[in-house]
Amino acid sequence: MSVASPTCVPFFPLGSAFEHLPKVGDDRTVRRLAAERGATPAQVGLAWLLARAENVLLIPGTSSIAHLEENTAARDVTLTDDDLMTLNALR
Repeated sequence: MSVASPTCVPFFPLGSAFEHLPKVGDDRTVRRLAAERGATPAQVGLAWLLARAENVLLIPGTSSIAHLEENTAARDVTLTDDDLMTLNALR
């Protein structure tokens, strides 16, 4: 059996590092899905990345233990196929 090596995502997937670019949490659709799932918009964004493939490994960068715990909880957010199609269509 072959195991795929992890695909690391070492960038700022939530957009917080770039003031001139939109952030995941700014999107109305992401905020709606987050509210429906009982999650934060950041967790929905991270859950979407994790859903891309089983070998995706996120590298959460934060100086806050609370944010680290919140970000790692994205693994518990379940997105439906319809949610994923909706998120994939966002630009």
